[in-house]
Amino acid sequence: MGRRARMTHLGVIGGGGWLAGALLRPVLTDRIIKPADLVLSSRSGNISGFEAWPGVHMTTDNAILVDASDVILLSIRPADIEALELDLRGRFVISVMAGVTVEEISDRFGAQRIVRAMPNACAEQRLSFTPWFATRDVRRSELDFARRFFAASGREHVISGEYELDYFTALTGSGPAFPALMADAMIRHAIESGIDPDTADIAVRQLFLGAATQMAGIAQTPADIVELFMEYRGTTAAGLSAMVEADLAHAVFKGLTAARRKAHRSD
Repeated sequence: MGRRARMTHLGVIGGGGWLAGALLRPVLTDRIIKPADLVLSSRSGNISGFEAWPGVHMTTDNAILVDASDVILLSIRPADIEALELDLRGRFVISVMAGVTVEEISDRFGAQRIVRAMPNACAEQRLSFTPWFATRDVRRSELDFARRFFAASGREHVISGEYELDYFTALTGSGPAFPALMADAMIRHAIESGIDPDTADIAVRQLFLGAATQMAGIAQTPADIVELFMEYRGTTAAGLSAMVEADLAHAVFKGLTAARRKAHRSD
């Protein structure tokens, strides 16, 4: 219990970024971190989005942040790591940077106890899928903290290591982006077919909300659902058949392959 209490001092480098805010607001709401035990750094030192927690500390000095914290969350763009000079020896480090390996984090900052994770833009709605893994030196209490931290913003899932994290950076790190691409195509088709743009937008948003909610709550796989509608041989089957014939899967595979390749090092 004593060790968990000490782990409530969290410093977030890149605390002004959208991802840090999306992760931290659910954590503060659930009281996993007390406002007085949270330090955020940014270039300006003035970070919005935390007005509901006036006790949160803000700074422009990363050294002050590190001195005040047991746990360091790295939430910056991968390219910005080049300018970061920190001594993180003895600290528990959580990184949500895409493409920056635990080896690089250790070599640059001296940290040995590291968690790498890849949440997505749905974190603030508590709907992120967050895969993560830890180096072997991470303590049991720190694993528990990481689990609770990411569970606050959705579904956390422990994976095997760097290879899988790079893949999930491509697959789920995109958040709503890939579904949004298909939604946009459906909206544009509806508009070209004479549907009012606002109505088309509302209809497709509700379609995706309903479909995602249903798929999340039933035992059938997405493939099972497709097969079920194909068996009806109705209008939906006609549309599905045309998409299969156009090799929609090939476009999806091609996009994920490109994203996965980029995830090996995201600059």
